[in-house]
Amino acid sequence: MENKVLSMREAVAELVKDGDTVVIEGFTHLICFAAGHEIIRQGRKDLTLARLTPDLIYDQMIAAGTAKKLVFSWAGNPGVGSLHAFRRAVEAQPPRLEIEEYSHFGMVARFSAGAANLPFWTMRNYNGSDIPGSNARIRTVKCPYTGEELATVPALRPDVTIIHAQRADKNGNAHIWGLMGVQKEAAFASKKVIVVVEELVDETVIRSDPNRTLIPGFQVDAVVLEPWGAHPSFAQGYYDRDNDFYVNWDKIAREEAGLKKYLDEFVYGVKGRKQYMDKQPGLADRLKAKSMICQGVNYGY
Repeated sequence: MENKVLSMREAVAELVKDGDTVVIEGFTHLICFAAGHEIIRQGRKDLTLARLTPDLIYDQMIAAGTAKKLVFSWAGNPGVGSLHAFRRAVEAQPPRLEIEEYSHFGMVARFSAGAANLPFWTMRNYNGSDIPGSNARIRTVKCPYTGEELATVPALRPDVTIIHAQRADKNGNAHIWGLMGVQKEAAFASKKVIVVVEELVDETVIRSDPNRTLIPGFQVDAVVLEPWGAHPSFAQGYYDRDNDFYVNWDKIAREEAGLKKYLDEFVYGVKGRKQYMDKQPGLADRLKAKSMICQGVNYGY
């Protein structure tokens, strides 16, 4: 079995280039902040950042000057309010950030088309919406079977997709459980894939529960072991969501000086996730998940 294990620094240096389209996916949990921070530290520029629901990590990357464009379906601090760096960049005159907006399912459809190697995806959910009026890439096609006019969105094929998972083997076969987003579609649509994990396990662990392998190793270019790499989002079964951080981010990011101070201390001021955690004593104890083991299944025959 091929060993694809790299450090976060090595994976980003090798696979993420200036000008790339980069996706850091994950729905509510398993959002890889550690990878975003390493991209910032390495000074990547002119990235097109794509994601269904860009939240704090993209706010930080926009503030750090890594992004020239955002492709998305909703942007905000979940349950709190605006992303202030994002708003400042978009509202600046002239704007410092291009935006390309879709509905949630519009982004799902773009990833699905990319994963299926199709040029576009058809859908109905733009009926009555004003989004097509501000996005010329949303077009229409007549169904050859019914004559119905359907909306279309183009395939999205990122240069790099970064997925956070609970565990993987050294070949990149990754187990994910809990809330699912479009990690699988984004990974299969992408030219290169980095899987970041809380735990590196033997191949026998992966093979013991094959239905939980959301991302297969043949689609993965690098595996990074980075415990707590999803903080302040959560990793089901490993640690909880840091709700206090999301609330505090509104104050931190409201002024450019406060956001710069945060980046200087917790991104530029550390070499990686271990130092990031060391600067926050008690955090691991506060958020560490309690055990709640699911009923096992019998794969015997």
